[in-house]
Amino acid sequence: MVKIHHLNCLDLQSPIGGSAIGHCLLLETEHKLVLIDTGIGLLDTLQPAIRIGQDYIDRIGYRFNEALTAFRQLEQLGLPTDSVTDCIISHLDNDHIGGLADFPDAAVHISTEEYENFKAGNPRYLQTPLAHHPNIITYGPSSEKWYGFEARKINIDIAWDIFLVPLFGHTNGHCGVAIHADDHWIFYVGDAYYLRAELNDPHHPIHQMTKMNADNDELRVNNLNKIRELVQREPGIVVYGYHDEEEYGGENHFA
Repeated sequence: MVKIHHLNCLDLQSPIGGSAIGHCLLLETEHKLVLIDTGIGLLDTLQPAIRIGQDYIDRIGYRFNEALTAFRQLEQLGLPTDSVTDCIISHLDNDHIGGLADFPDAAVHISTEEYENFKAGNPRYLQTPLAHHPNIITYGPSSEKWYGFEARKINIDIAWDIFLVPLFGHTNGHCGVAIHADDHWIFYVGDAYYLRAELNDPHHPIHQMTKMNADNDELRVNNLNKIRELVQREPGIVVYGYHDEEEYGGENHFA
C-alpha cells in the first residue's frame, strides 16, 4: 500500500509581485519514502547566504521557514527521515532541489538531458544542492508512450508505476512525473506552467515570467499546449503544477 502526502516546501514572495509555493509529493510505503521534488532544504534555511547567496535570494524572493522543509514535515508526520530512499526530480532549479542535501543517501532520479544541462554550466543552476555527490540515476529517451507523451519508467521498487514525462522548455531537460495511483493517474507537471490559469488563458500575464525563465520557450509553449489538450481530453487525470497556491489549497482532490 502507498500513501500520498502533499507538502508545500517553499515560500516565495517575488520582488516584482506575487507569491508562490512548492507543491511536492511524498509517497509513503511500508519500507521506504519517495519524494517528488524537495523544495527548499533545512540546510538552506539554516545557512541561506552560504548555500544560496544573498543576490540569488533577493532576486528570487525566498522566505525561509524551517517548518516548511520536507525534513521537518516528515518529522511532524512521525516518519523517519532516513527512510527517504529516492527523490524524483522534475529539474535542477534550486527551489526544486534544495532539500536533496537533507537526504544524502537518497538516489536522485532525473532525465539525462537535465543532468547534462546542469553539468554543462548553465548559469541558472546552483551547484550547492548536489555538492554532497548523491547517487544520480538518469533516464534517456524511451519509445514508451503515456497518453501521447514520451514516458521513461522510473526504476523504484514500489507498487505504483511512475514515469518521467519529458516536458522540455522551462529547462532543457525538464520533466513531469506521471504516477499510477491505484485506479487513477496523477500528472505532476513541475514548472511547465506556474499557474493553472495558463491552461485557460493563452495570454495570461504570467506568461511573460515563464517565457523569461525558459531555456527554450518554443518547446515550453508546445508542451503547455499538449498539457492543455490532455486536460480537455482526459478529465480523469489529476494534473497539477509546482507553484500554484490554489491547486495546493484543493489538495484533497488529489488524495
